[in-house]
Amino acid sequence: MAIEIIGTGRVVPPNKVSNEELAAKVETTDEWIRSHTGIGNRYIADESVACSDLAVEAAKNALAMVAGYTGSDLTQRDNAAAEAAATIDVIILATATADYFGTPSTACIVQNKIGAKKIPAMDISAGCTGFVYGLETAAGFLSVSPQRKRALVIGSELLTKMVNWNDRKTCVLFGDGAGAVVLEKTGECECCQAKTGLLKTLLYSDGSGAESLLMRRGGTRHPFKTGEVVDVPICVEMNGQEVYNFAVGVIANTITALMNEGNINIDDVAWIVPHQANARIVKAARMRLNIPAEKFYMNIEEYANTSSATIPIALDEMNRGGMLKKGDLILTVGFGGGLTYGGNIIIW
Repeated sequence: MAIEIIGTGRVVPPNKVSNEELAAKVETTDEWIRSHTGIGNRYIADESVACSDLAVEAAKNALAMVAGYTGSDLTQRDNAAAEAAATIDVIILATATADYFGTPSTACIVQNKIGAKKIPAMDISAGCTGFVYGLETAAGFLSVSPQRKRALVIGSELLTKMVNWNDRKTCVLFGDGAGAVVLEKTGECECCQAKTGLLKTLLYSDGSGAESLLMRRGGTRHPFKTGEVVDVPICVEMNGQEVYNFAVGVIANTITALMNEGNINIDDVAWIVPHQANARIVKAARMRLNIPAEKFYMNIEEYANTSSATIPIALDEMNRGGMLKKGDLILTVGFGGGLTYGGNIIIW
C-alpha cells in the first residue's frame, strides 16, 4: 500500500502588498525586512474573507486537478472539483486562524462548501507544522480503513488578521494563503521495489517553549472578563530569538533524522521543502548541514510566512511549474507554535 499525492492546489488573496507599501503604514523599511527575513511581499485578505474561504478555493484547485482540469475557467473548475469531492473520504485542515474559536471546526465548513458528503472532517492545531502533521493524520485514516481511499489535506491561514500591527517585528512576517493536496491510497509502484508517496513521517513537540510563540488572549488561560477594556486584540506574540534558535536546530535535526530513518543521503534528495518562516533560519540550518542552497525550494520572498499553508503552497507551485518529476524524493520539514516540529519523506 502507498499513500500518494494525486492533486495539489493553492490560493492567495488578490491584494499583494510589497515591503515598500507596508512601510508606508508600519515603521519599517524594505531593507530591514529583506535583510532580517528574506520577505519582499505578502498577500492580505479583505475583512470579509475567513479561513474557510481560502481553504475552499485551494481545495477546489486540488480537486479539479484530480478530475483532470487545470484551466482557469472557474465554472469548469468548480464542476470538476465537485466531481472529485464526491470521492473524498476524510478532510484534515491545519490552521491557527480558524473561522470560529473552538467550534465548529473549519474543516466541517469546508466539507459542506465543497459538497463532500457524510465524511469525517477535523482541524489540526500544530502551528506552522500543521500540514506535516496533517499528512500523517490523513495517512492514518486511510491506512486503517479499507473503505477510505482518498483524503483532502489543507493548510489555510489568515495571520494578517491575528497580528498586532504596532509590533513591527512580527507584523511584517506574515501573509495570508492556503494550500491543499489530495492523497490516494494506491498499490506499490510497479517499476521499482520502493513504494511511492508518503514513505515516512517524524513528528515531535516541545511544550517547554509554548510561550515562545502564542496567541495569549481569549482561551481558558486568559479569558475575557466582563467589563474588561482590551487595548490589544488577540494576536500573535513571539520571542524572535527563542524561535530562531529553536527553528535552526530542529530543521537540521529533522532533516538528519529523516535521512537516517529513510536510509538516504543528500544526493538521493531532489528537493527539501521547508516551512517558509524566515530565509535566515533556513540558511543557517542548511549551512550547519552543509547542504547546497539549490536543494531547498524557497518562495518566502513572494508570500511571506503563511504558517501551515507554506509547504502545500510550495508543493503546488512546484507541481504546476513542472519542477516535480515522478520518482523525485522530497523532504518536507516544518516547525512552529506548540512548539512543534517534524517532516515527511515523499516520493512523487
